Amino acid sequence: MRYLIGRLAWALVILLCATWITFGIVFLVPGDPARVVAGPRADAATLAAIRHELGLDRSLPAQYGRYLWRLARGDLGRSYANRQPVAATLARCLPATATLAAASLAIALVVGLAGGLATAPFAGRFVDRAALVCSLAILSAPVFWFGMIALYWLGFRWRLVPLGGAGTLRHLLLPALVLGVGTGVYYARLLHTSLRDVLTLDYMRAARARGVGPVRLLAVHALRNAALPLLTIVGLDFAALMNGVVLTETVFHWPGLGRLAFDAVLALDVPIIMGTVLLGAAFVVVTNLVVDLLYRIVDPRIRLG
Repeated sequence: MRYLIGRLAWALVILLCATWITFGIVFLVPGDPARVVAGPRADAATLAAIRHELGLDRSLPAQYGRYLWRLARGDLGRSYANRQPVAATLARCLPATATLAAASLAIALVVGLAGGLATAPFAGRFVDRAALVCSLAILSAPVFWFGMIALYWLGFRWRLVPLGGAGTLRHLLLPALVLGVGTGVYYARLLHTSLRDVLTLDYMRAARARGVGPVRLLAVHALRNAALPLLTIVGLDFAALMNGVVLTETVFHWPGLGRLAFDAVLALDVPIIMGTVLLGAAFVVVTNLVVDLLYRIVDPRIRLG
């Protein structure tokens, strides 16, 4: 409990720093949110009225203090673009991002575990080198390019999946595959390296001498000790996916947090930008804490300090 309380206290400090940095960066960007709201032909009086209504005529410290006061009461503000509450907008987009994150991470784990376990016994052989070349080729392809190619062939030419949008399993399949396959190949290489090191340890040789089969040796004895680096990367990737994958959600017109943040940046919608950044920082902090606690479960020798 002492460890948990200390981590939660640091989490609050990190979130406060995230709001301070983001608030400063947003207001350093050239542009006028009032002009975006009013339109390019608005006169000076209209712009002044909108700035006063949004609180943009106050000093930057005053605006930040007002934002923190509202945040302490659970109020994330209202969008400049549609005047809807930011919390409601985030809640509307979060299920789509969570669905895409869960599906793509499940695909990545299946590909990563299968690839790592299949190639680890052949370390240094032709199979291992061929798998390395193929994985490097997949990892070198940008995600948005891979998504465009998949959309062209699977969606436009062969009509197997919709070209974009959300709502059904067919809409989810293509973006989840685009995200999951590339991530899974990286997991496979990482797990392969960890398993290769674990398989050379003394307790593995002792297990072979006791007659443990190769499948049980890999899946039970070796995998648990080789999974710690993979667990760390999975946690970070899950937080990144929950923040919204901007390029993928934009290419596939997926109505998630990434596309919401992208549109908010283009429109200089400061409350939405602040809300997405704060939510993303919270995901990162919570995921890191959960991963640290899982270390203790995976390897009881680890002590929390």
